[in-house]
Amino acid sequence: MNILYLNHYAGSPALGMEYRPYYLAREWVRAGHKVTMVGADFSHVRSRQPTASSEVVDGIDYRWFKTPAYQGNGLGRVKNIAAFLKQVWQQAPALVAAHKPDVVIASSTYPMDIWVARRLARLAGATLVFEVHDLWPLSPIELSGMSPWHPFALLCGWAEKTAYRCADVVISMLPKVHAHMASRGLDLRKLTIVPNGISPDDWQQQPEPLKPEVAQAIAQARQAGHTVLGYAGSMGLPNALDTLLDAAASMRSAPVSVVMVGDGHERARLVQRIADEQLANVHWLGPIPKAQIPSFLAAIDLAYIGWQRVPIYRFGIAPNKLMDYLMAGCPVLHAVEAGNDPVAEAGCGVTVPPESAEAVVSGLNTLLQASPDERRAMGERGRAFVLAEHTYPVLAERFLQACRAAGAGPGTSP
Repeated sequence: MNILYLNHYAGSPALGMEYRPYYLAREWVRAGHKVTMVGADFSHVRSRQPTASSEVVDGIDYRWFKTPAYQGNGLGRVKNIAAFLKQVWQQAPALVAAHKPDVVIASSTYPMDIWVARRLARLAGATLVFEVHDLWPLSPIELSGMSPWHPFALLCGWAEKTAYRCADVVISMLPKVHAHMASRGLDLRKLTIVPNGISPDDWQQQPEPLKPEVAQAIAQARQAGHTVLGYAGSMGLPNALDTLLDAAASMRSAPVSVVMVGDGHERARLVQRIADEQLANVHWLGPIPKAQIPSFLAAIDLAYIGWQRVPIYRFGIAPNKLMDYLMAGCPVLHAVEAGNDPVAEAGCGVTVPPESAEAVVSGLNTLLQASPDERRAMGERGRAFVLAEHTYPVLAERFLQACRAAGAGPGTSP
C-alpha cells in the first residue's frame, strides 16, 4: 500500500521526538509498503530541526513544510499549526498526484489535521485514518486549565467530532477511550487500540556510549555509595517533576542520587529550582540522543515516571519512556492515578499516588528495601511484558490490519 502519514511533529532517531511515526513507518517500509511522512520543519519536541525540503530516512519519504518557530503554548504555536495545515491543504492535489495514497493518516496530536487529511483522502479515494495521541480539547482543558469556551478549545472540539464522524478507522494509543469517543459520535466498530512501544532493533545493537557528563554523574553517585534513580523524558507540567524534586529535598541525607536527562517547557524553571534549593542529590544533564537511552537505563538502578492528578488520565496512559524503562529491565517507581497502569500489570515496580512527595519517598523506600534478586525479577517481568505486547513490528501490523478491515489497499475504496 501507499501510505501518506500526516504528523506535524514527526521525528526520527536523528531529529528526536516524536518517534512513534518513524518506527511505525519503518516497519511498514520493511513489509514492502511505501510511506510518505508529511511534517513541519519546526517542532518544540525535537532536539534538532530539519530543513524545509524532502529527504529519505530508512526508506521513509519525508516532506518537511516551512513553519514559523515558537516557544511555549501561546499564539506562536497556533500560528505554527495554521501555517502547516494551510500549506498541506494547498499542496494536497500535488501530494496525491505524486504519492497516490491508499491510506491517509491524520496523526498530529491536535485534531485539526483531520480536515486536511480528509481532503487528501477524498482526492485519492483513500482510507482515512485518525490516530489519537491525546484527547483534544480535553487535554488542554484538564491539563493546562484552558476554558472549554476558549476559541481554540471549541475549534478542537469541532475537529474531534468531525474526525470520529468521517474517519474510516480510528487508532487510539489510550486504552480506555471507548465511552468518551462514543459520546462524541464514533461508531466503536471503527476503533482499534494500538499503544506505544519499542523497536527491538534499538536494543539488539551495541548502544551508543553516554555523554561524558552523564556517565560521570552516575559514576560519582556510585562512588558515594548511592542508589541512582533516573528520569529520561520531557520536562513539562504533565510530567509532574516538582513532586520528584520535593521528594529529593526531603531525602537530602539518604544515599540516593536523582539523575535527570531531557528537555522541555519546564526545564529552565526546574533547573533553577535545583540550584536555588541546593539539591546536591539531583543532577540535570540535558537531553541525550535516543541511541544513548539504552546506555542510560543500563547505568541506573531505578527509573521514575510521574503524572499530574487530573481526570484526563481516566482514559488511560501510553508513555513512550515507560516502554523504554521496561525494555531495559529497570524496576520502575510510578506515580500515577489512571485508567490503566502498565507497571502494575507487568509487576515490574511500585505504583504510588501522584503529586505526593511523601508517596514517592515511600515507594522509593520500598524499592530500596527490595533485595537485588527481587529488583532483578521486577525488571525481567517488565521486559517480558513489552516483548509480548509492545514491539513496533507487532503494533505496526495491528495498525494495518485495522486499515485492511476498512477496505484499504491498492484498487480498493473505503
